Amino acid sequence: MAEQEANASPARQHHEQMLKLVAKGFFNELVNYGVNEAEVLKVAGHLLDNVLHKSGPANKTVEFYNKLFTIPDVKDEWASAKRLTVHGLSITPMEAKMVPQVAAWLRAPAVRENFYPKFPETESELKGYFQSPGREYFSIWHEEKLAGIMGADHIDSESGRVEMRKLVGEAAMHGKGIGKRATFLFLYYVFVVRKFRKVYLHSLDINIRNLNLNGKFGFELEGVFLEEVMVGGKMRDVVRMALAGPIWLELFS
Repeated sequence: MAEQEANASPARQHHEQMLKLVAKGFFNELVNYGVNEAEVLKVAGHLLDNVLHKSGPANKTVEFYNKLFTIPDVKDEWASAKRLTVHGLSITPMEAKMVPQVAAWLRAPAVRENFYPKFPETESELKGYFQSPGREYFSIWHEEKLAGIMGADHIDSESGRVEMRKLVGEAAMHGKGIGKRATFLFLYYVFVVRKFRKVYLHSLDINIRNLNLNGKFGFELEGVFLEEVMVGGKMRDVVRMALAGPIWLELFS
């Protein structure tokens, strides 16, 4: 088996790695739901039953979010008002007066510990962080209410790449598609306004939902760093995904 994997094409090796990640993520989620090892084997049996009895094509094409958004949907007022809008949601440059609200969102351990690298913890450190060179952060506005922030971090103008960070902080606005729309506007800004070449992101743990969500924007897996960082007394994996500008422009134009 090891020899077969060594001789496989790069594309096949990438696919096999994705399958292993999905399997590990699924296993972790089962454990989190309280499923024990014996029951995991039962779940595997049920999965096999579904494979044997399922209907429809085996090679279903990945569906991208270009059914929800296209580049012409964006109301681009960046040159005149530093504002981008799509389907009732906007992003604008983040102002310093927003920092206390962001700090309040990050005080919740479930929010703070979900980022890699971590955000600074104090308001003064956060203010310096957001204003430092190599970063551009944006406020997310839903129906004229502040919903969260989007970040262009580690901006590398020479190589044309940037790291994406996102926080929808208002709990009452979760489940409204805000993260999807904000991500789309951020990618529009990076690839259309700034004309960068590549966007990448990091996420903690192998999360099937995140892999699927980011994949629908065109992101592909670049690598996995196993037990990379200590969070809450537990070692966590870090996943890195990336998206090339030409791919996104082709998908969403």
